[in-house]
Amino acid sequence: MKKYHIWTIGCQMNVADSTHVGAELEKLGYEPTDIIDEADVLVLNTCVVRQSAENKALGKLGALKPWRLQHPQRTLALMGCMVGVRPSPQLLSAFPWVDVFMAPSEAGPLVSHLRNRMTARELKEIEEKQLALRHQLQDEAWPIASLKHLSLAGETPVAAYAPVVYGCSHACTYCIIPFRRGIERSRPLAEIVAETRGLVAQGVREITLLGQIVDRYGYDFDGQRPNLVDLLEAVHEIDGLWRIRFLTSHPSYMNDALLEAVARLPKLMPHIEVPIQAGDDEVLARMKRGYTAEDYRRLVARIREIIPDVAIHTDIIVGFPGETAEQFQRTYDILEALRLEKTHLARYSPRPGTVSARRMKDDVPDEEKRRRHQLLEAQHQRISAELNRRWLHETVEVLVEERHKGKWRGRTPQNRLVFIEDDRDLRGRLLDVHITWTGPWSMQGVAADRLTRARNVSTGLTLH
Repeated sequence: MKKYHIWTIGCQMNVADSTHVGAELEKLGYEPTDIIDEADVLVLNTCVVRQSAENKALGKLGALKPWRLQHPQRTLALMGCMVGVRPSPQLLSAFPWVDVFMAPSEAGPLVSHLRNRMTARELKEIEEKQLALRHQLQDEAWPIASLKHLSLAGETPVAAYAPVVYGCSHACTYCIIPFRRGIERSRPLAEIVAETRGLVAQGVREITLLGQIVDRYGYDFDGQRPNLVDLLEAVHEIDGLWRIRFLTSHPSYMNDALLEAVARLPKLMPHIEVPIQAGDDEVLARMKRGYTAEDYRRLVARIREIIPDVAIHTDIIVGFPGETAEQFQRTYDILEALRLEKTHLARYSPRPGTVSARRMKDDVPDEEKRRRHQLLEAQHQRISAELNRRWLHETVEVLVEERHKGKWRGRTPQNRLVFIEDDRDLRGRLLDVHITWTGPWSMQGVAADRLTRARNVSTGLTLH
């Protein structure tokens, strides 16, 4: 049996793209392996949003040169934002040992390359297997389109991603995504619903709908368009789906109709990801974000008013060109005031081709970027620890996803991470969990039914 291995770095969209590629490879008769030396096909799914991610991908490419050149029958494919919409001549010449270059979300070039290397007999066998699979899936009411984003090998994940908007047309001055993933392109609503039905039929219980600006779903459709609320309502009707999330939002496009949908539809989790990026208006204007710090404050207040039990996550870039100590302090102060549940932090690094790289001097020293990052990290750790402490000795609902280092790992509706010690198979279960310990990044607890049993035993009661 031929095998494949996929190395993925970057955002949730890259994770979804990798599962798409895995599904396509399995249709060709490949099976996954965690051991690179066993693989006949190796895919590197890359990210260049930060310099650190690009450096990791470049290091991986260099290390794989002997793996590829010493075994001519192997296939090495490069995918993702390092390739972009179209690979540059410089990229092609720098890595001649790469067989296939693939744009983000596009498995086609690799599939074509592998099919061209197959014999007529192999192709016929694949077609027969796909025909048999098609009949099987139709018999079980699984839409064929659903196979696009989920591998069929191994355990089905409890939670999965479904891209709904590819690319981005907003063009923040620091962001390379529009250059590498192309303009904004919404997928048809019916296609997304069919895919989600298929994921649920395969065992998925939580779906996260993805877009660089997910709130803009449908903005690029002509005429009468469905929007994100329409999509959420349609996905909400799918039997067997327990939880729905969506990300990432943008302060300029989030509206009351969307927030009210989260409050109204039980399967929509009270978890909103809406980046602020900076707390100073001049920095926000240079970033071309399209809102002020006060706009963001009002939005957070509105979110909390409509969804009282919500958890709000945000993103911050420290050390953006021209950011003074006073401007950074405004970012620190707004985060202190808003006390958001999670803050994703990143130090600014110029991305070639972006407006900030071309027109703004990267004038905040790296040492100062690190200092500011550490200040925000310590603040976030303190606030998160305080917020999580409210759940100590409370009972929360957890969707258990997997076993991790001897404990079961799952998440609350607000996306808080919970670890559970239990000798039963809890994978894929919705469980009431009594929280016994809290920290800044996670909580630990005991299944409520086990706690009840333990209390009854300690008091001499017998359960019948």
